[in-house]
Amino acid sequence: MISGIIVAAGKGVRMNDSMRKQYLLLGDRSILGHTLEVFNKCVEIDQIILVLPKKDFDFCQKKILLPLKLKKSVNLISGGKKRQQSVYNGLMATDDNDDSVVVIHDGVRPFFYPEQVSKCISGAQEFGACIVGMPAYDTLKHVSHTGYIDKTIERDAIWLAQTPQAFQYSLIIKAHEIARQKGYTCTDDAQLMERMGKKVKIIRGSRNNIKITNREDLKLARAILKTRTEEL
Repeated sequence: MISGIIVAAGKGVRMNDSMRKQYLLLGDRSILGHTLEVFNKCVEIDQIILVLPKKDFDFCQKKILLPLKLKKSVNLISGGKKRQQSVYNGLMATDDNDDSVVVIHDGVRPFFYPEQVSKCISGAQEFGACIVGMPAYDTLKHVSHTGYIDKTIERDAIWLAQTPQAFQYSLIIKAHEIARQKGYTCTDDAQLMERMGKKVKIIRGSRNNIKITNREDLKLARAILKTRTEEL
């Protein structure tokens, strides 16, 4: 069993819009709709777990899912106050066992491909944990709280983490349980694995695989969508 967990429970306050960012239109469908379609096309995914605010369930069913006419079933699960809690809720809702693989993805990252999901799944099956990311291109500066540069960081070994991130179910659920017991929060699921002492394989993603969080991102996303459509 391979499950895809799409996390879309955020409030989207940085977008400064009356509608949650995951529901905003990007071309002819919502940002979340684009993300769902990629998972729907990935042959390895057996079930999709969509984590949302509970009060959005009816809206999502009627306005997001129904128009898409997806072949895969989508199970709606209530999110938590923080992303980490939302992912945990998704993990608890899967039909997975210890030998399964789970793929976790941000609902507002619509520009990824089924092939990237497949490679992550293969990586998780081989290594236990595998994520996509990109090597850092810009010069990196460590800056003090006063706003001055302390030092330049060597970028050769620095990668920017993205999603999808795939894990053997037994490992990622253990990592989440340990975090809950010890009361710490991480910025992504790969970091939870790291804190547990498990190495995570990283493979090359795409610079277009942006996380849409504000108005500037949305403008960039519309430009990427145009290019992506022309390539198809």
